[in-house]
Amino acid sequence: MTTETRVPHTPPAPPPVRQAPAEDLRALALRHSLTVSGARPSLPAYVRQLWAHRAFVTAFATARLTAQYSQARLGQVWQVMTPLLNAAVYYLIFGVLMNAKHDIPDYVPFLLTGIFVWTFTSDSLMAGSRAISGNLGLVRALHFPRAALPVSFAFQRLQQLLLSLIVLTAILFCCGESPSWSWLLAVPALLCQTLFTTGLALVLARIAARAPDISQLLPFALRTWMYASGAMWSIQNLAGGGRFPDGVVLALQCNPAAVYIDLMRFALIDSFTAAQLPPYVWALAAGWAVTAFAGGFVWFWKAEKVYGRG
Repeated sequence: MTTETRVPHTPPAPPPVRQAPAEDLRALALRHSLTVSGARPSLPAYVRQLWAHRAFVTAFATARLTAQYSQARLGQVWQVMTPLLNAAVYYLIFGVLMNAKHDIPDYVPFLLTGIFVWTFTSDSLMAGSRAISGNLGLVRALHFPRAALPVSFAFQRLQQLLLSLIVLTAILFCCGESPSWSWLLAVPALLCQTLFTTGLALVLARIAARAPDISQLLPFALRTWMYASGAMWSIQNLAGGGRFPDGVVLALQCNPAAVYIDLMRFALIDSFTAAQLPPYVWALAAGWAVTAFAGGFVWFWKAEKVYGRG
């Protein structure tokens, strides 16, 4: 007997799959309105998307405002108590120990206005620096214009400032101030400040998204900026004494934080006159606001596709 050796049957190899040229795939995607995942929209489209999410911005800001002090016994009272307690400390140090109140009429309204307005700027920038890095879960899970986060944080701080201004109004009455037409100037001053702080919050949000350590360094920079902005003392009192060059005094007066503080003082305090304001103050306020907001918004938008990655 002979034994046959069977050779296993090998099926023929399938024909090679022809890859479609990249141009054909691109045309197919365009035909069916497909876009690149995570692609950055054009600037006009981005603005429209942000406006379409305005309800989210206000709801997110209000929810954070409500939850911020939910664990404290006094609850939302701390929104006003915190700047008041800070003002009390600064009054003791600057007003009493350093006698800054000697040359400043109505020092209590002067100090409170400065502290409340500065707190809005400071808190907005601190919150903006954590807008992306502190909400990575939300950023990675949902599709929305990322600018909505720093904008909502700035809006939250604006709501807190409005509550503080109600308390400030009562204090102004107790200090002998009475309502006047100049109080209406607080509205455009506050609008300019809001645009300015929102623009800077957008800048810090982009920086901190890649370098979260900036949030640890920011309080030191903000504290230095506060002392240079005349929140507790009068920059105008530096002029004429010969201790500082006129250029230094003018630079301090043109400092954007000082501009917005002085505008609110001019609007609300009778003894704070136009002579204590830097020249072209309203042009300065509007210029800082437009430059910071437009520049910050465009710079933030340019990195839209990288937020939440890595």
